[in-house]
Amino acid sequence: MFVDVEPATLTMDPSKIEAAITARTKAIVPVHLYGQMADMGAIAELAERRGLPVIEDACQAHGAECQGRRAGSIGLSGCFSFYPGKNLGACGEGGIVVTDDARQANTIRMLRDWGQERRYHHALKGFNYRMDGIQGAVLRVKLRYLEGWTEARRRLARSYTSLLTGSGEVTPPAEAADHRHVYHIYAVRAFDRDRVQQRLQKQGIETGLHYPIPVHLQRAHADLGYREGAFPEAEAAAREVLSLPIYPEMTAGQVAQVAAVVEEIADAA
Repeated sequence: MFVDVEPATLTMDPSKIEAAITARTKAIVPVHLYGQMADMGAIAELAERRGLPVIEDACQAHGAECQGRRAGSIGLSGCFSFYPGKNLGACGEGGIVVTDDARQANTIRMLRDWGQERRYHHALKGFNYRMDGIQGAVLRVKLRYLEGWTEARRRLARSYTSLLTGSGEVTPPAEAADHRHVYHIYAVRAFDRDRVQQRLQKQGIETGLHYPIPVHLQRAHADLGYREGAFPEAEAAAREVLSLPIYPEMTAGQVAQVAAVVEEIADAA
């Protein structure tokens, strides 16, 4: 079962989780989207009351915080992606699952290596998810710089938000109280997204769409029976969200240039 998102943060809406829980529910999986954690206080409280584990999808949230706790440290386990485009990326594919539960850790170790509990002894039907050693070496070096890169992203995001607030053309992303947003993506909302994207493109400014088709409307999940209108907040976000350029090496001048073009679009409307 899926759960709709909060319109401000675009993360799982805790008030809608209870209604989605059924006898078949095995876990609650909040997605820390765009670099901001879901409301883990409310989610953890509900999960404990219902006796369900929480598995954090922290693939876009390296270093993000909620009420002083880091992404991946609150649930039974946390999942991180090291895809090259992430805030902490390898030079190829990679990822990690973190947990402080010994039984869970042992199961994950077996699943990543064909289900082996020891060589040639397969206790589970597993997979070949062993990450190359070279990826670990690259990540070990890059990890030293993660905090600096994160603060650079946050400075750039503050500049964007200051320049774009009240523009009338786009709505900057909201950083929830007691959260530390790490801005893997700086996702604004634009009522006429296509026009904004096209005008930015004409000025040589690349943007992205994350994500134009909600998960429940993907053909891969047609068997679940969802139709348009099932999750109105997620569907509205899919129509409106536009990702502006952001990366640690970006300059304040480049941010101002992007914001200026957005202002020009608003003035021409």
